[in-house]
Amino acid sequence: MKITQARLHAVRFPLHEPFIISYATYPDMPSLILELETDNGLVGYGEAVPDEHVTGEYFTASYEVLKELFLPAVIGMNPFDIEAIHHKMNGILAGNPAAKAAVDIACYDLMGKASGQPVYNLLGGQSKEHLSYPRVLSIESPEIMAKKAKQAVEAGYGSLKLKVGAGNAQLDVERILAVREKVGPDMPIRVDVNQGWKSVGTAVAAIRQLETAGLSWVEQPIRMGDIRGLAEVRQKTAVPIMADETVQSMEDLLEIIRLDAADVINIKLMKCGGIFHAVQMAKTAEAAGMLCQIGSMVESSVASSAGYHAAMSRINIESTELTGPLLFSEEIGDLKYEHPHVLLSGKPGLGIEVDPEKLKKLTVTSCTVGGDFA
Repeated sequence: MKITQARLHAVRFPLHEPFIISYATYPDMPSLILELETDNGLVGYGEAVPDEHVTGEYFTASYEVLKELFLPAVIGMNPFDIEAIHHKMNGILAGNPAAKAAVDIACYDLMGKASGQPVYNLLGGQSKEHLSYPRVLSIESPEIMAKKAKQAVEAGYGSLKLKVGAGNAQLDVERILAVREKVGPDMPIRVDVNQGWKSVGTAVAAIRQLETAGLSWVEQPIRMGDIRGLAEVRQKTAVPIMADETVQSMEDLLEIIRLDAADVINIKLMKCGGIFHAVQMAKTAEAAGMLCQIGSMVESSVASSAGYHAAMSRINIESTELTGPLLFSEEIGDLKYEHPHVLLSGKPGLGIEVDPEKLKKLTVTSCTVGGDFA
């Protein structure tokens, strides 16, 4: 089986409401949807959601990287040769993990379809019965976040993720405590600062005020790359610490393990380059006694389902937060959510159907690499 042609779609997914985190406000979500076709007529889907704040990739630049470099390089290759494909992409251009993830995910979709198996069966099988996800609340006033949190509890969600870190750490503490007061003591709450508290001192002061709030963890409280600083925050506080933007590669993970800098790591396919590396990182974390999460860069059903397949295959991936499709007012796939669970179909590959008419409608521009695309 050989990859014969590719079609790349630059898409902008409309959101129900703006998505607000510490470093950006998104009125819509830019994404690159990839189709890879093989000589036996199979089509695999992949996705890249570049984030210049995290991986240093930009939407239009990643489109050109795929179009001019990565897609021509994989034409003629067997999608099962996933290590060779990654080696080839790495030899062409360093970094660019989201662009590489698009190719990786499409290859796994093809592998599953060719073998008649869901992707998780190619990675280790079904390690858990259910996959769940939280209600994610973007940054708003303490009162509005508390109100939305209460509505989420009443709607049947089993956990909450609060986005904070917009510049005022004390106001963030008020947001978190307001939500805790509104939902009661038993609802699991995760806090994601997205680097917003920046310094060790600010993070420690804020977290110490939250030590009686019963938080599951505080995620990436300081700037990315400062692993020693993250270790210091962990040593000086009593709330579990999750590393996110700081852990993008296996090298980052090894340094976090060496410095005992986090209790949990947040693996994202867009940060590490796809399913292949995500599973490797989860196995390495397991050897170090660490738990993992598969997190989201607000992807569609394509990359979200890929993340859920990776999570299904590994016992130490205990949480998932791939909720992008729920935030979109228009989507291209049919990944099924019944909160608090997501339901993988068990069909071959990613197990989703992509609606070509919706894809066409949401596409801003597209290109073909290789032969004519049917």
